[in-house]
Amino acid sequence: MNNKTVIKRQGLMRLIFTLRHTFNGLKWMSKHEAAFRQELMLFSLLGLYLWLQTIPLSDKLLLAASLLFVLFAELVNTAVEVVVDRIGTEHHELSGLAKDIASASVFIAMLICAAIWWALLWA
Repeated sequence: MNNKTVIKRQGLMRLIFTLRHTFNGLKWMSKHEAAFRQELMLFSLLGLYLWLQTIPLSDKLLLAASLLFVLFAELVNTAVEVVVDRIGTEHHELSGLAKDIASASVFIAMLICAAIWWALLWA
């Protein structure tokens, strides 16, 4: 049994450390994951497009949230891949299945995003 005492941060210090971990994760994704970089570029371009449009703020927020949802799904997908690879790099049917399911979540997020954009801007 480990005798180390775990210090639980609270208040502002907890927020600061949480933001630091968040920044580290986003930095790692931007450096190592091409799909995330591509989705981030798309988010930037479409975000600029949204900024310039004269549509209701509620529609802009929903459209932006749908883009963020794709980034969220990509983060979760990569987290699953990293954990599976941490366990072992040899081929295992369940490891491949976990990666496939996580990848499918990104695809579904993209479908949801596309449907929201189509419904609010072109339907």
